[in-house]
Amino acid sequence: MTGSISPSICNLDRLTTIIIADWKAISGDIPNCVTSLPSLRVLDLVGNRLSGRIPPAIGNLRKLTVLNLADNDLTGDIPPSIVQMSSLMHLDLRSNRISGQIPSDFGKLTMLSRALLGRNQLTGTIPSSIATIYRLADLDLSMNRIGGCIPEQLGEMPVLSTLNLDCNAISGQIPGSLLSNTGIGILNLSRNSLEGSIPDVFGPKSYFMALDLSHNNLKGKIPGTLTGAKYIGHLDLSHNHLCGPIPIGEPFERLEASSFDSNDCLCGNPLRTC
Repeated sequence: MTGSISPSICNLDRLTTIIIADWKAISGDIPNCVTSLPSLRVLDLVGNRLSGRIPPAIGNLRKLTVLNLADNDLTGDIPPSIVQMSSLMHLDLRSNRISGQIPSDFGKLTMLSRALLGRNQLTGTIPSSIATIYRLADLDLSMNRIGGCIPEQLGEMPVLSTLNLDCNAISGQIPGSLLSNTGIGILNLSRNSLEGSIPDVFGPKSYFMALDLSHNNLKGKIPGTLTGAKYIGHLDLSHNHLCGPIPIGEPFERLEASSFDSNDCLCGNPLRTC
């Protein structure tokens, strides 16, 4: 399917759902007038060739629960008005060319359960207000140009289960609260500029399906408490400056050498003998 979204769609003032998903070749701008549809609950335009900016008055859609604009060619910033969408539960802006900073008051989106902003050109820092979104379970800020430190408060979020911050310019140390949060099951902090040591805060309730800290500037030893975790699936500590013996026991006895490659002086199975 080709063509564009006609502004005449806005004449349907009782419209609750617009889904033009994965039509591949729908192009042009998102009509600004869609922000005047008072009953709209779902706006799903994923997988097209839409360009231009997200309508600045998108915050007028107070009943909207799903906003999915992923996999398009949108530019400009995230409109500040987006934080007025008090019913929004699912936000997906991945794989566009959206730039600028995440609004500092992003935490006003109190109903949000998924915030997927990866593969854009976002800059600035991670707003600490995100940590106040009680229902947020999935946060993806990967493959952007975000800098600064990881807010300690992110590790205190009660429902957060997936956090992807990989491929940014994030610096500072890894908050211990991120690794001790027993609800987080997928944590990807790879390909940043994180420093310091890996916090030794793992325990019998730690359960990570994937923990990727590779391609950073981490130093010191591998935490011995990792062997006491309930489960560690995929673990990647490669391309850092870690040193010392690799702990003995789970999960290390089943990991391959690629999980530890390109560190300063790690030794022990599956690498060289200490």
